[in-house]
Amino acid sequence: MLVEAKDIFSSLRPSLISRDPSNLNTYGRDWTKLHTPNPIGIAFPESTEEVSALLKICNAEKIAVVPSGGRTGLAGGAVAAKGELVLSLSRMTKIQAPNLLSMTLETEAGAITEAIHQACKPFGITWPVDFGSKGSSTVGGNIATNAGGINVIRYGMTRNWVLGLTVVTMAGQILKLNGPLEKNNTGLDLKHLFIGSEGILGVVTEAVLKLTRIEADTELYFFGMDSMAAVFRLFEKARQGPFDLHAYETFSHNCFEATVNGLGLRSPFENKHSHYVLLEAKGSTPKIDDWLEEIFTEGMITEGIQPKSSEERQQFWKVRESIAEFLAEKGLNHSNDISIPIFNLKSFIDEWTESFQQKYPNWEQFIFGHIGDGNLHIHAIKPKTMELEEFASATLKVDEALFSLVRKYGGSISAEHGIGLLKKKHLGYSKTKEELDLLRSFKKTLDPNWLLNPGKIIDPF
Repeated sequence: MLVEAKDIFSSLRPSLISRDPSNLNTYGRDWTKLHTPNPIGIAFPESTEEVSALLKICNAEKIAVVPSGGRTGLAGGAVAAKGELVLSLSRMTKIQAPNLLSMTLETEAGAITEAIHQACKPFGITWPVDFGSKGSSTVGGNIATNAGGINVIRYGMTRNWVLGLTVVTMAGQILKLNGPLEKNNTGLDLKHLFIGSEGILGVVTEAVLKLTRIEADTELYFFGMDSMAAVFRLFEKARQGPFDLHAYETFSHNCFEATVNGLGLRSPFENKHSHYVLLEAKGSTPKIDDWLEEIFTEGMITEGIQPKSSEERQQFWKVRESIAEFLAEKGLNHSNDISIPIFNLKSFIDEWTESFQQKYPNWEQFIFGHIGDGNLHIHAIKPKTMELEEFASATLKVDEALFSLVRKYGGSISAEHGIGLLKKKHLGYSKTKEELDLLRSFKKTLDPNWLLNPGKIIDPF
């Protein structure tokens, strides 16, 4: 197979494909741990044209291809476990200087998210897609999964900040979609077909990103709360507060404890609290002070602090952004990433918490997330005394119960992480048969041999 593959790709750059065992293991997986990587090789193209040439050959020879970015996904969307060729964009990292007139930036898809932020920062502007894995996630991966993060309540998802795309289809066709145009009302905006498609329709190789000014002088508050009910009461109050709400993040005490211990920090709070909230807002300081006095008087908050320096501010955010990382270190982690209409969120979490405690009294549950946009991350860690197979079987039942409740409240089984391999069998909880059939039709049109990121999201008719 390897010799045949070498002959197949002989017309391409000799160093394009690596079969180094360490590369196969590294690039064949993402942050999920349930599938053993088994790719036939890793392709490292250096241009859109190389991607096109490679995909043309793979399409003709019926070789399955898994696009690969920073591999920070949590749904198995970048796993190559069945002899696929991984297409890594890690060498396509060129970032052009921001255009300050159009407030845009052109970049290759392999560029790291944080590198985009650094390229913009000297000009007082930013690409406002921000989350904990920004130091290793890539622009292409963000676009392929329509990534969210901590600023969605203020700026929206990745989709809102992409003007144009260059996409290569499985047949090797290069599509230039919209470019830097703000307005282009010429029918369907095809770039949106590829944003959030998890690489099953085409490979994003370049993008034109929309930028905005860095908003200075935002205030950050770290609150200790005595219940999840108090978290929701405070959010209702914050929605009506005399400020623009930029972020409203919450996490339970066990999440806080795992992260503070993992980072080697002392708790900034004098007391232990059941829940915590990070609230970031921009507004008139006197009006915010009056609002704070009111919520303290009403007893919604048991303790509140503000960072005394930019370093402490970064430290507070680090506590929130590192939760998933340190929960993963506690043991085998089963995670879910769901969204609920904000007006249903409190009822949902009350019903789910009661149901979970009744069915799994010996399991520890970790809940954190973006209350401001209706997105919760719900984690369970395998009990040490439980065998892996038993845990896997039990989590399937947990998922069915959780997703049934998500459907009841009109939510989505995936808010940020996508579907990939791990949630494919449950997609019917959020999509109708008609929607899934239409998605299969799109897939068949763009990839009739079902070779691009096969097995992810949907299977053939």
